[in-house]
Amino acid sequence: MALASLLAMYAPAQAQSAAQRTTQVEGISEYRLPNGLRILLAPDASKPTTTVNITYLVGSRHENYGETGMAHLLEHLVFKGTPSRGNIMQELGKRGMRFNGTTSYDRTNYFETFAANDDNLQWALEMEADRMVNSFIARKDLETEFSVVRNEMEMGENNPRRTLWKYMAATAYDWHNYGKSTIGARSDVENVRIENLQAFYRQYYQPDNAVLIITGKLDTAKTLALVERYFGTIPKPTRSLTMTYTRDPVQQGAREVSVKRVGDTQLAAVLYHTAAASHPDSVAMEALTEILADTPNGRLHKELVEKNKAVSIAPWNFSLTEPGYIVFMAELGKEQSVSELRTGLQEALENIKARPVTEQELQRAKTSLMVGFDDTMNDPQRLAMQLSESTANGDWRLFFWERDRLEALTVQQVQAVAENYFKESNRTFGQFIPTAAPERSVIPEPVDVAALLANYQGRKAVNAGENFDASPTNIGKRTLRSTLPGGMQMALLSKTTRGQTVNGQLQLDFGDVQSLQGKATVSALTARMLMRGAGTLSRAALSSRLDELKAKISVDGGGSSLNVSFETVRQHLPQVLDIVRDIVRAPMLLPAEFELLRKERITQIESQRSDPQAMASQALRKALDNYPAGDVRKVLSFDEILANLRAASAQDVQRFHQDFYGASHAKLTMVGDFDAAAVQSQSQALWGDWRSAKPYTRLGKVAYSASPARLMLATPDKPNAMYLAALPLSLRDDAPDYIALAIGNRVLGGGSNNRLEERLRQKEGISYSAGSQLSASSFDPVAELILYAIHAPQNLARLQNALREETERLVRDGITAQELADAKKSMLEEAKISLAQDGALSGTLLGQLSTGRTMDYTAQRLAKIEATSLDEVNTAIRKYMDWTRLVQVHAGDFAAADKAPAK
Repeated sequence: MALASLLAMYAPAQAQSAAQRTTQVEGISEYRLPNGLRILLAPDASKPTTTVNITYLVGSRHENYGETGMAHLLEHLVFKGTPSRGNIMQELGKRGMRFNGTTSYDRTNYFETFAANDDNLQWALEMEADRMVNSFIARKDLETEFSVVRNEMEMGENNPRRTLWKYMAATAYDWHNYGKSTIGARSDVENVRIENLQAFYRQYYQPDNAVLIITGKLDTAKTLALVERYFGTIPKPTRSLTMTYTRDPVQQGAREVSVKRVGDTQLAAVLYHTAAASHPDSVAMEALTEILADTPNGRLHKELVEKNKAVSIAPWNFSLTEPGYIVFMAELGKEQSVSELRTGLQEALENIKARPVTEQELQRAKTSLMVGFDDTMNDPQRLAMQLSESTANGDWRLFFWERDRLEALTVQQVQAVAENYFKESNRTFGQFIPTAAPERSVIPEPVDVAALLANYQGRKAVNAGENFDASPTNIGKRTLRSTLPGGMQMALLSKTTRGQTVNGQLQLDFGDVQSLQGKATVSALTARMLMRGAGTLSRAALSSRLDELKAKISVDGGGSSLNVSFETVRQHLPQVLDIVRDIVRAPMLLPAEFELLRKERITQIESQRSDPQAMASQALRKALDNYPAGDVRKVLSFDEILANLRAASAQDVQRFHQDFYGASHAKLTMVGDFDAAAVQSQSQALWGDWRSAKPYTRLGKVAYSASPARLMLATPDKPNAMYLAALPLSLRDDAPDYIALAIGNRVLGGGSNNRLEERLRQKEGISYSAGSQLSASSFDPVAELILYAIHAPQNLARLQNALREETERLVRDGITAQELADAKKSMLEEAKISLAQDGALSGTLLGQLSTGRTMDYTAQRLAKIEATSLDEVNTAIRKYMDWTRLVQVHAGDFAAADKAPAK
């Protein structure tokens, strides 16, 4: 419905549309338009990107009988466009913006992150204002999109954890919509009337029910002027919004639910009702969750995982607008007992009075949670998302209020919360048990947030970083490259950042084909062991120390290399580098931790045996594999991986570390707020004398198998199927026509605005996620183009037909001039965003050290994208995209699908 048509339905537009500032906390300002729209501005000039996030205070909590999933379905439909603009998902893709929409219990939000400039900001604000009141919400779009949502629903049903969670929540609640999955009931999604969706849209998608959040690099005056221009003329509606009033009675006894499905993952969990996010108890529950369920320091990890009762423990804390709940979910190996785990889990939670929370536990939890707060404050996109969540919970200032409450939290408060909520009568796990004298948890009523925060001022705003030019030329000039005497290569980019953050990566290369023969599993296990104790710090102590230093370290490795990524702040960088040194040079590699890791990996691999995506991926990689047996690059089957895991020992890992690890062929990159000279000096002291025991020769890539094939894999009782295919190619990523081919792939399925997505999702509603990926080696003429799609098994024939038609049409007709322009713009804009992200830039610099390239090469590639012609792209498509050579894999429950009608 056009804006002109809507004007007659609402009160006349306010004569004055100027935004009035209502409050300010720590550099974040709130404004309000006369029509009720609230605006939050959080400027951060240190990162050249902007995030626009609009949050509507409506979610699945607001849905009526027969209309479950409506909020989520509406989220999909508002991407379909308005009378003044086309498909919004495609328009966002053309501009290279990172975007999404998400629906939760209490809110729906839409966001886009883009390179900061006036044109992008103006377009984003104009678009959001337009689709606020002018979205089609048309019957023709509903007919295709409901099957896409159903496909997304089936994807969730493939996940054992999500399935168990859904049934537990439904069992725990009698009436409240928090007991229903946000994605809705299949029958409701399939049968909803378009008139109901349109009424829901008109009721809730209005300025007085929305909060516009803009973070990142922005000019406040210009931004407010644009907001007033596009949102200020939208009238304030005359309708009133009704507050939800359904409340569940206090639970009167333990409950239980069992889910029996085909699969290999064994899970057990408990759920307890808790207070609303705005209640003081919610902050204590957050700290309590860290104390109990952190890995590796939490009580549950020590009592259940380390004592071989479970493989892992994960907490899901739903801190919501109204009283919510918390779930503790455990994964078990096949040999572990659910009965024994259940007893241990319930005793650890409900017997906490016998073992009270300690001051040391609380301080560790506070330190860890404060790291998360600081990380959010220093990341504009994460800040926008968190402000959206806090807004949905009652007020954005709750974000700061929770921090203040956390800092003041006492052991007594945490203990009282544990004893109130962790009771048998408040638990969902077991069967209903009549009790003569039941204990009842006291669930507080929702808080008057306006009164709570009436005079809240917050603290001094975080200092902003420098206005950094993230162009390849400037990055190249600012990057210091050097090689230490011991062989370590370095690329250091020092700049002032918001919160004085630093991102870095360390890579070790080692071994050759002969020395690594038969050591694929041990190499991967060695990398996974590094964070389980290093230097003088045990696994638990290491985790606590990193929290104290506001640092994150992740390790990934296998084959002939190891990568360590780290993030911290300037003040703690020297200590973090010392820890990185201990992780790679002096890991503990304890036999007890090795046994825990081995059981964890065995359980993970076994769980993949019936997962369509994992099965398809493994089958495709094996079909392409040309390496001989024992080669470290050889693709192993699930059975081979399990056999290797069971045969491996802690001594194997210790020997591998001693034989292969060293800094002779190491690379270190860093981007952020640090002293480059000091880093060079410290790096020489840490790694300068660390030599690799065995020689290193880069492992090349052997050409993939080119034999065309179609494999059908059976995955019984899985409602979602996976399609994967690969086209082996012979070219490097610097081949003269690689960029042209990459643009062709972008149009086919490599971007958010592509033909496969348009056909399979937008037009036919077959797949929630479909596309293509192109990758090529920088050293060897080995590349592959991957096609992928998820779908209902009974839609197999439709999927195959659509894929065949689209791939053949691409080769036959080529792409259009408009598609070329859109693909170029999208690729260039995404490149700008990647160069503006410190973590991603650190990875780019690391890759350049490996290839010998510089930012000049990056600039040349960007220029090449801009200069590539339509003829060059279509020539590359016809040269390389020979679909007769495709290797295809289908994984799904196709036997059951043969008995069901196509959707």
